[in-house]
Parts: sequence; C-alpha cells; structure tokens
Amino acid sequence: MESALSILIPLSVVLVFLIAGVFWWSVRSGQYDDLEGPAYRILMDDRDELPPQEGETEKTDNPAQ
Repeated sequence: MESALSILIPLSVVLVFLIAGVFWWSVRSGQYDDLEGPAYRILMDDRDELPPQEGETEKTDNPAQ
C-alpha cells in the first residue's frame, strides 16, 4: 500500500504542475481573448456585417456624417 502511495503522490503533483503549465500557456497565448465573437458569427449570415468591436466606431458609407 505504501509503495503505491509513494508513486501516486509524486505523480499527481507532477500532473498538477503540468496541467497548470498548459493552462498558463493557453492564457498567455490568447486562447481565451474573444469568447463572444465566434458565437455571434454562427448566428449571422454571410451578408451581415459584424458588430463593431470594443473601442471601434461604426463605419458609415456617407463621409459627411
């Protein structure tokens, strides 16, 4: 029983660090940056325009406005 624990406890610690490292890499590489964009793109037709992104102004065809 003790020999199994001496293997499983270090293995679980290594696994926790491995999972934490993969999660940290995914956050740093931008995997979680835009969670809403793909959901909006599924609902829109190809001829529809995308909603303006945060900080962007709406584009108009009339430059006089």
